[in-house]
Parts: sequence; structure tokens; C-alpha cells
Amino acid sequence: MTSRRDMLKSALLGGGATVVAASAMGSLGPEAAFANTALDVDPGAPDPNFAEGRIRSIKDNTLLVLGSNMVIHNIKVVDGTSLWKLGPVAFDAAKPGDGLYARGVRMPDGTLAAESVWLNIVNIKGHIKNITDKTIHLDHNGKEVLCHVVAGKSVAIHSESPATSDLSMLRVAQHVQVLGAWRPDTNEVDIATVFSPH
Repeated sequence: MTSRRDMLKSALLGGGATVVAASAMGSLGPEAAFANTALDVDPGAPDPNFAEGRIRSIKDNTLLVLGSNMVIHNIKVVDGTSLWKLGPVAFDAAKPGDGLYARGVRMPDGTLAAESVWLNIVNIKGHIKNITDKTIHLDHNGKEVLCHVVAGKSVAIHSESPATSDLSMLRVAQHVQVLGAWRPDTNEVDIATVFSPH
């Protein structure tokens, strides 16, 4: 059986192996962006198969990313790479200035062959200050974040209930967690999922 590492290397290096869909290699859900590091990484050590930062430039199928630790990452998107920006998107949805998390396989030249790329993804907790049918004003550590409801995309998960597009059960002062897509250089987020414990 071919490993995920072998498949990504083949896709990047042009080997003869068939490139499979990224869904066959692991979770594509946005929650996977915040998963723990790989099991073979020592506690506290950086995961060599993970990168984060903001896109500085895009050339062909490679993203040049400046990490928050000022490290430059070259992230190569291949046929099997999944991209998320409030939902699955094509490569041309990636823009300079976008923030990202990426997981994949580190190649010998230091390039990260991406399995999954999450663009502008945020995962924030806070209390609802105000709510309308189109927005949620969230107090996140004393700072206001304006969360936009996106028709056909935004859902709420209340306690153990299944996801619903009905956000009417949310209330002012309620503690929630918002998974969504940041609008770069603003305090605004497009909502993918609002998690409510009650």
C-alpha cells in the first residue's frame, strides 16, 4: 500500500504514481487545521510537515509564505491538494495577503508538498455582544470581532445537535466558538460554523 508521503512525493516530483484525491489521505475538514502535531514529533518541537503564515506571492503552483516566526515557507500545491476558504475552493482562490495553515510532506529541498491548505481560517471563542440576522458581534478577549453570516455556508451546532443553518437559537451573552474565514487586515470573519455548548 502506498503511503501518503509517497503519493505526495510522486505528485510533486512527477513520478509515475497515480495522484489520488486528498480525501483519501486524511481529513479535509477545517477542524483538521487545528489538529495536534504529528505523532512522531517530540513535544514542543515544530512539526516539519506543517506551515503557517501569510502569502507573500504566488508563482505557478507555489505559495511563498512568511510565517509568524519570520520563516519563509515554499508551499507547493499539487493535483491532490485540498484547499479551503470557507469551503472547498480552487487554487486561484489563494491571494497574496491571505493567511494560511498547510499540512503535507516536507521535501528534501525544504518545500512543503501540501496535502491540505486552509486559507484565512480562524477558530475563536467569545461572548455574543449583539446579534442580527446577518451578523454576530463577538467579544473575543476584550476585542470585538464582527462575524458575518454567509447564506448557504454558515451553520450552527447547538450542544450535540446536528448542524443547522438556523442561527436563531443563539443569544446575547452566550459563549460560542466560531470557525470561519478571516477577512485579511480587518476584525471581520465570515462564519463557517458557530459552536454553542447549550
